[in-house]
Amino acid sequence: MAENAAHITSATFTSVPSIFEVLAQESLMGSVRPALKHAVKVLAESRPEKFGCLLRWYDEIYTGLDFILQNYYLHKYNASFAENFYDLKRFVNGASPSKNLPRRALWKSLLCLVILPYLKQKLDHWFEEARHSYNIGQQPKGQVYKQLYKVFLAVYPYVHMSWEGSLLAYQVAYMLGKISWHSPLLHLSGTKLCHAEGEEEDVSHSLPFSQLWFSASLPGKLNLVTRKALSLTAVTLSTSLSVGVFFLQFLDWWYASENNAPSLMALPVPDPPETDKDLVKTPHNVCPLCLKLRTNDTTLSTSGFVFCYPCIYDYIRQHQCCPVTSYPSQQQHLIKLYPPDS
Repeated sequence: MAENAAHITSATFTSVPSIFEVLAQESLMGSVRPALKHAVKVLAESRPEKFGCLLRWYDEIYTGLDFILQNYYLHKYNASFAENFYDLKRFVNGASPSKNLPRRALWKSLLCLVILPYLKQKLDHWFEEARHSYNIGQQPKGQVYKQLYKVFLAVYPYVHMSWEGSLLAYQVAYMLGKISWHSPLLHLSGTKLCHAEGEEEDVSHSLPFSQLWFSASLPGKLNLVTRKALSLTAVTLSTSLSVGVFFLQFLDWWYASENNAPSLMALPVPDPPETDKDLVKTPHNVCPLCLKLRTNDTTLSTSGFVFCYPCIYDYIRQHQCCPVTSYPSQQQHLIKLYPPDS
């Protein structure tokens, strides 16, 4: 009875991955990027002359290494690094999961695994920078560029919302068994996920390297050397990630905890409150920082005081606290106000 139950469980296990498995493999690679960036940031702050360029070009360097890693795993295991980590593999609809991915499906998978997420992250970064520049009154010169600038700021939030909504819709539909893809990127790649069948055979059957080397021409040898170097780089990256994945997740948690506002219990004893006589000196429409009439009214949600946006933004970025109450504050605590007379 137990053997039959085990057989049934095994047969079920080798079918379609559960929603928890596919989300776990996505979460794995999602935690690697910020954790590695935090490690690079620590190096850049300690030795800026040597490691500063790594932080400046981190996204491009990470994308290049990620491309090498994912290309290696797709050729060798028919899966990305994270999918292989959770014993998942890709296959084309109508083909056997044991067969190699077609070249077209492999390149589409690389596009969806590496290039499109990189472009999406860059768009998010550009939007945040453009929104900040717009809030402090900095706009590009030229009427055409200014119009495109405003259109981007107006349209991109809806594009981002549509993208996040499509991700949620795919996940819910996959969980209910309505579709075979848990994300639009997997659907776009033209592949599906299934459990690996247990064998650890190399799906890229090839002749021994020495035999290929002696039978190849000079251009062929250069191609072999390039492929071997990329393969060794991918193996090194794979081993490093496999060994350090839990450590990197810990760094990610540590990095996230550092960004959180400190506990109110850890605050120093505040100065005695000002008297009503002192408070009357500052009119209600004057910024407490620059002591001028406010522009771009912005309130700090941790204290309730209202400032000029450029004043409070720069102050929070430098001091991480309210300039009046010293309450710990971050940039996400800033709320733009739109009074009727503005």
